[in-house]
Amino acid sequence: MVSLKGSNIYLRALEPEDLEFVYSIENNTSFWELSDTKQPYSRYIIKEYLQNAKQDIFEAKQLRLVICENSTNELLGLIDLYDFNPIHNRVGLGILIKDESNRGKGVGKESLNLLTNYCFKVLHLKQVYANISENNLASLKLFETNGFEIIGLKKDWRFDGEIYTNEYILQRINN
Repeated sequence: MVSLKGSNIYLRALEPEDLEFVYSIENNTSFWELSDTKQPYSRYIIKEYLQNAKQDIFEAKQLRLVICENSTNELLGLIDLYDFNPIHNRVGLGILIKDESNRGKGVGKESLNLLTNYCFKVLHLKQVYANISENNLASLKLFETNGFEIIGLKKDWRFDGEIYTNEYILQRINN
C-alpha cells in the first residue's frame, strides 16, 4: 500500500472539523478562477458536503484530501482528484496551497508526488492530467518538474469577465 504520508506533509480525508478551512478557501474570490466558481458557498452547504464526503472515488468520481504539515498538523491546502474515469483509467488532479507563506517550500511537490503515486499504485490508473492557465507559471513549473508534460493548448479557454486566456492540459502517463 502506498503511504499518503511524506517526510514533511501527509494527505488525509476531509473531516467535519475542516468546515472553517474549506469555507475560507471556497469563499476566497482569488481562488475562484482555479475552480470556475462564481458564487460563495454557505457554511451549511459546505457542512452538507463534508457530511457526504464519505463516498469512495468509485462512487463519487472525485476525491478531495487535506494537505497537513507532519509535525504541527497545520492544514496547508487541498488536493483533488476529479473526473475519475475507471473505464479509461484516468483522473484529473488539482492542488491549492492556501497561504502564500507555505508556497515554494516543497509542499506542493510532495503532495503531488504522494497523490500521483496513489493514483498509479493503488487505483492502478494509466494517466493523470491537469488543466492549468497559461498565466499560472508556478503551477506549470510544479507539474512539469513532477513528470507532467504539456500535451495541448486550449485557446481562449477561460474568460474572467474581461479577457480570454489560454489553458494548458498536462498529462503524466504511468509506464
